Amino acid sequence: MAQKKGHRSLSSDDPEELARVPLQAVLLADSFATKFRPITLERPKVLLPLVNAPMIDYTLAWLESVGVEEAFVFCCAHSQQVKDYLNKSQWMKQPGTFTVQPIESHDSISAGDALRVIYNLGVICGDFVLVSGDTISNMSLKEALQEHKERRKKDPLAVMTMVIKHSKPSSLTHQTRLGNDEILMAIDPDTKELLYYEDKTDQSQRFITLDKMLLASTPTLHLHNDKQDCYIDICSPEVLSLFTDNFDYQHLRRHFVKGLLVDDLMGYKIFTHEIHSSYAARIDNFRSYDTISKDIIQRWTYPMVPDVQYFGNCSQMKLDRLGIYKAPEVDQSRTAQIRAFSLIGNGTAIGDHSVISNSVIGQSCTIGRNVSIQGSYIWDNVIIEDDCKLSHALVCDGVHLRAGVVLEPGVILSFKVEVGQKIVIPAYSKVSLLPQPSKQDSDEELEYADANSGVVESPSITSIANTRNVDPVPDSPDAEHSDTSEVGISGVGYIWSTTEGGHEEEWRHSIAPIPAEKLMEFCLSAHTDLGVSNQDVNSLPASGELQLDSESTGFDDGEDYKDSADFEKEVEATFQRVLAGVNPENVILEINSLRLSYDMSHADCAGSLFYSIMKSALSAPFSSNRELLLNTGKELSRWKDLLKNCLKTIDEEIEVLLKFEEMCLETTKEFAPLFSAILNHLYEKDILSEDAILSWAEEKEGADESDKVFVKQSEPFLKWLREASEDEDD
Repeated sequence: MAQKKGHRSLSSDDPEELARVPLQAVLLADSFATKFRPITLERPKVLLPLVNAPMIDYTLAWLESVGVEEAFVFCCAHSQQVKDYLNKSQWMKQPGTFTVQPIESHDSISAGDALRVIYNLGVICGDFVLVSGDTISNMSLKEALQEHKERRKKDPLAVMTMVIKHSKPSSLTHQTRLGNDEILMAIDPDTKELLYYEDKTDQSQRFITLDKMLLASTPTLHLHNDKQDCYIDICSPEVLSLFTDNFDYQHLRRHFVKGLLVDDLMGYKIFTHEIHSSYAARIDNFRSYDTISKDIIQRWTYPMVPDVQYFGNCSQMKLDRLGIYKAPEVDQSRTAQIRAFSLIGNGTAIGDHSVISNSVIGQSCTIGRNVSIQGSYIWDNVIIEDDCKLSHALVCDGVHLRAGVVLEPGVILSFKVEVGQKIVIPAYSKVSLLPQPSKQDSDEELEYADANSGVVESPSITSIANTRNVDPVPDSPDAEHSDTSEVGISGVGYIWSTTEGGHEEEWRHSIAPIPAEKLMEFCLSAHTDLGVSNQDVNSLPASGELQLDSESTGFDDGEDYKDSADFEKEVEATFQRVLAGVNPENVILEINSLRLSYDMSHADCAGSLFYSIMKSALSAPFSSNRELLLNTGKELSRWKDLLKNCLKTIDEEIEVLLKFEEMCLETTKEFAPLFSAILNHLYEKDILSEDAILSWAEEKEGADESDKVFVKQSEPFLKWLREASEDEDD
């Protein structure tokens, strides 16, 4: 295609000229979606705090770290807020090789419109990184860029490289840990070319249809449902031209990617680059907001973590044991407790006997006495009075909860909402000072969050006051947009009505964990595996090969190891929720769901859970082996019922012993000198049986000396067991 007049362009035939092209990026600061309403009616999504720093800061910090020199920030909804923030931030002030330039548009309603505006401005002069402003990553782009450039030299039709990552969805819910539906991709295993893409928005779809020509022309094709789309793309300038030539392209994936894959005339190609050890994810809904927040606190995103100076005032954070972050000026009562994986912002005060676990608290918050906050996100300048209980909720800036308020799981309170005394906000409710728009956008790719767009009117809702047997009272004279019957005496805010079907589907994308009853429904319901229509399979040529992930031979042992490592990490994260106060029965259901999702055995569950329990013992302070042994005994006593739920047979018990050996040799060597003593604990507490321990020892008899270290250490105890067994026989 001819280059548009006035656009910067460099000939791909001149390597010296190409070398001078700066690496550029287009950052979409508008998600063109309403999934974060009602919050995004008042503030753009990229400026929402993620572990107390705006989302866009994570994306810009990553772009700078990978060598991007020019970042063009496209903003539309609330564009003035984005521009004002950038102008005051370090990104516009710091000298150096990284420049940030806002691009504003008032009439773009999709990502396609945004890229057409970028094209008409003529600011892109070579290959560029396309990313959304809600993306968090620590990956290096060097390898992906090199692959893209090498392909471009050989094939000018290779216009885009998509970054993907292994992320096996739950076999029960068909969702990833980020709350997104599983994606189906067909990829050529040799060239990494993307041949098919389906985001499975229709959950009732039982089969997929592959084009016969695709199957006939591709010698080997791998069909994956275990890949996560990271929404990080390396694009050639032709991508902008394609959007300009095709005004039907609105959504990046549903229109552009699928459009290119079925376009036989132009022949443009999309390739994939899979990352393994690096982190990359996009915040697409409230569940992914919760998941990624936890990943940041648990340091999977390093160096994008709270105590590393990348942006804002995060460098003031101090990391304590158990993953607790505290700013220097926190006023915490002596009787207040801050538990594992929590972060407390500067200037926050916490009253007597309050407990905060697995939560993020913003700056200048006031938390009263006997307050319980579990798995929640409290932004800045929030007031929570005495005896309130918050469970897996999100509370925006300036909210005021009066004494005795209860927020059930999944509640979202938008800016400056006030809730009256002893009001219970039901699960998954959304409350805002702004009344709910009466007209909802129908097409997801055209969704547009703007407080001034659309006709708004008071919502039709059921009064919480009525459902909770609290008499409604007249509206507060100070509340311009309020119905106090909804949020109690002195309350200010509207409770938004839900879509047809009520809260039935709210749990899918909520901050709250999937309810136990939902997991049970999935466990009991018939599970339909991924299928391919007979018609398409019959068209497969004799030389062709169609491989599904569940039966694929296209992966080596490294893939199995990666699955095992991911599974172990997921089990550990689930166990941390027990430490934060989640009902152990719900955790058992979650672990069973993970077992089915990752196709693991009960033995794998037992080994991974034992590993998590032992790590919790190691995280407690100790100054000697004796103290570590005492810590371990306490933790094993505390969680033995949970662990025994995974020990169905002797095989699972032996797996625990093998896992313990591995830990002592590789990851937690502090336990090595205590192996025999802890083995005695496991027997005395009825966690491991005599038969399992003796069977483990017998299996080691023919092993190398290096594999018998812990058997020899435990020989006195093993001898005692054998003699006791013989006495019983006599």
